Order: sequence, then C-alpha cells, then structure tokens
Amino acid sequence: MMSSSKLKSVDFYRKIPRDLTEASLSGAGLSIVAALAMVFLFGMELSSYLSLSTSTSVVVDKSPDGEFLRIEFNMSFPALSCEFASVDVSDALGTNRLNITKTVRKFSIDSHLRPIGPEYLSGSTTNLVKHDDDGEEDYGEGSLALNGQNFERVVHEHDILVVNFYAPWCYWSKRLKPSWEKAANIIRERHDPEADGRILLGKVDCTEQVDLCRKHHIQGYPSIRVFRKGTDLKDDQGHHEHESYYGDRDTESLVKFFESQLASIPLGNQHLAIENKSDNKTQNVKRPAPPSGGCRIEGFVRVPGNLVISAHSGSHSFDASKMNMSHFITHFSFGKTLTPRIMSDMKRIMPYLGASHDRLSGQSYITKDEASDANVTIEHYLQVVKSEVRTSNQRTLIEEHEYTAHSNLVHSPNIPVAKFHFELSPMQVLITENPRSFSHFITSVCAIIGGVFTVAGILDSILHNTMRMVKKVELGKNF
Repeated sequence: MMSSSKLKSVDFYRKIPRDLTEASLSGAGLSIVAALAMVFLFGMELSSYLSLSTSTSVVVDKSPDGEFLRIEFNMSFPALSCEFASVDVSDALGTNRLNITKTVRKFSIDSHLRPIGPEYLSGSTTNLVKHDDDGEEDYGEGSLALNGQNFERVVHEHDILVVNFYAPWCYWSKRLKPSWEKAANIIRERHDPEADGRILLGKVDCTEQVDLCRKHHIQGYPSIRVFRKGTDLKDDQGHHEHESYYGDRDTESLVKFFESQLASIPLGNQHLAIENKSDNKTQNVKRPAPPSGGCRIEGFVRVPGNLVISAHSGSHSFDASKMNMSHFITHFSFGKTLTPRIMSDMKRIMPYLGASHDRLSGQSYITKDEASDANVTIEHYLQVVKSEVRTSNQRTLIEEHEYTAHSNLVHSPNIPVAKFHFELSPMQVLITENPRSFSHFITSVCAIIGGVFTVAGILDSILHNTMRMVKKVELGKNF
C-alpha cells in the first residue's frame, strides 16, 4: 500500500504553520471586501442562470395555405342601427360573405355607448320580398298621412297603428306604395277607423318629417312599424317599444298580417293591445324594433381578406348622405385570444412583445352630421406580422399577431362603410428560448470565487510590501 508520506507529496495545498503567519488590518479589510464581492457576483450569476435567454430571428411564415385568420372585435357605432348593421368579409379574389351572424352579437346602445336590453336578434336581410305586380290600376289613398303634430294623438286613439316610414325617391318605397294603399283601403272597409277603432294604417314621408323619423330610429326605407296602445309608452331611458315588419309586401300578405294582429283584440275592447304570443305564424315576419339608433357589434370572424361593417338589406334603401359610420373600438385583435396569464408570460419572456397586439383598442373615429362630413367611409389599413415563441426543443409556447394601423376618411358616392383592409406579412418573427446549462453555471461560480480570491491576494501582497518599504524608509531617516 502507498504510505501516507508519499500520498502527502501530491498535496497541492501545503499548509503553513499558523505561528509563521501574520495577521494585518489591511488583510482583514481586503478579506471582508473580497467576501462581499464573491457574494454579490454569485447572486448576479445565479440571477443570470435563472433568467430566460432568447434569440430572435426573422423567417418565412410557413402557416398552412387556406387557413383564414381569426379577427376578434368589439366596436360601437352610435349612429348605425342594429336592424341593418351587417358584418361582411371579402378578399381580392371576389369571395364575399354577407351579414355574418353565427359568431357575431349585436346590442342596441344609448348615446353613452351603454347596452340597452338583451342581444338584438336580427333576421336575414337578404331574402327576396314579394311585391304586387306593377300595373296602372288606380288604388287611391287609403292610409293616413302622419306628421310630428298628429302622430302621438293617433297612436293613442287606436289599439294598433301600422306605419310605413318611406322616402319618395326610394325604389322599394315606390314598389310598396300600391300594395300598401290597397291594403289600407281593404282594412278601412273591413274595420272602419271610426266605428271599429282597433287598427289604422298610416304613412310618414321621411324627407319631410325628418325629426319624427329620427325619433323612431328609421335608417332604411321603407320601414314598417307596428305600434300597440300601451306598449308605445317610453321606458325609463326614453325609448319606444314597437315592432318591425319584414314579411312580404304584396297586398294579400299585408292584409293577412293586419288581420292576424286583430285576432286577440275583441271588437269594442278598451284595454291595452297586448301582443298575442301564441300566434307563431307571424313571428318570422316581425321582430322587435331596435330601441335606439346605435349598435355595439362584438364577436369574431375568420376572414380571407377585408372586414366591412355597413348598413345592408336586400329590400331597403339608404340615404347615403345621412349614414354616419362613426365608431369606437373597444377591442380589435388577430389570432387566438390571449389570456392575462399568457400575456404575463409573454411580457416575462420578451417585454416588448404584445405592445401592438390590440393597437386600435380605445380609438374613436367620429364624423359629424354636417354636409362636409356626408358620405364618409372610414378605412383602416392594417399590416399584420406573426410572432412565435418556441422552446429549445421547438415546441410552440405562444403564437400572436401584432399589427400597425393607419386610418383614413374617404368621401364616396356609395353607402358609407367602416372597412378594415389588412395585409399579412410573408415573414414572421421567431423567438427561441436559449437555456443555460448547469455545468456552465458551476464553472462561472468557481471562476468568481477563484478570481476574487486571487485578485484579493495580489492586492494584499502589494499593499503589505508597500507598507513595509514605507516603514524602512522612515527608519533610515531616523539614523
């Protein structure tokens, strides 16, 4: 066996007897400073080891072809009624999808952008509506012309008042007029307004009675409203409750609808005209009218190109000079919804990520109801860049889309819209995690301890020798 004396010969750290060493104040001070430096540098190295290091690169976006980008939005339109508000998508190849309702919700809002009542359930506005055949038959004037002076009085005199809000220049109003007057004459003969008093048909020219039509939130022509005695009273927020008719507009269909409304009101009845909920035959042709002229639209769509918010209907006309597409954007983002936890993790990894994820949030785009601001389309041009964060083993942690936005007001002879053009970048930002190995951490700690110890020893030796030389010089001067 190897003797202990031979084993001691390989000792790198030979010990000096304590009696042969000398302690000094300078050495003690340097030792304390060295110890503090070791602790500080160790803490810095540990913090660096525990922190996440990443590398950023720009690569070609390899998203699958044909994958539509998801857009989530929440926007309020103070001057666009939910009755005609339509969410449409289109692309450069001519693909169009009109009035998307499956993933979109609408709420009527007041002047302060607060929701009024439950979700507004709008039906289809693109179905063809049946009209009477064009002819030269003299139909006479069977409906009562209403204005701001007599409207409220007539509403309270009859159990049911059905009003046609029209515009003389409107194509659909012209097509409705013959059948409307014929139906009014038939109803007047069957149910005399003086003797019966249960139902009356009226009409309002919205080019002359502008304030009256605005009061009832008329935006499309013609709009047929059903007012019932007792339900036409204003609620706490000052809104009228009434219904809109969306069925066929030929004489036979109109008369049939009017008669169905009288089924639950006996002749001579003086009570309120409460709607007959058991009659399901007319539920598909009438719905509650919007309680206000504003609308909040929220939800998501998967789009191949552009997103368009507009007033749309296949059987109504709109006055482009009076359409106001002002809007306030609460939320507008691309891709999947990022939860607060994901956003927090993303900020921890890359603090500058997510700053433009919802760039349009809180922005408002307002045009005034003046002649100079008529026929204004609000266009937003968005450039979208995909960012992806991956682990060291190429597993995707976070995938988000950021965008830049530029908005513009455009005067157009067409119906004003709010349009969002977006362009996807062919490149994407790839952020990869770079973890540090434990062996590197141990090596760095050893280097810190050894380096500080060595440097402190050198400084102590220099300081000690300098002080000895100073003392020798002083002693030499004394002799």
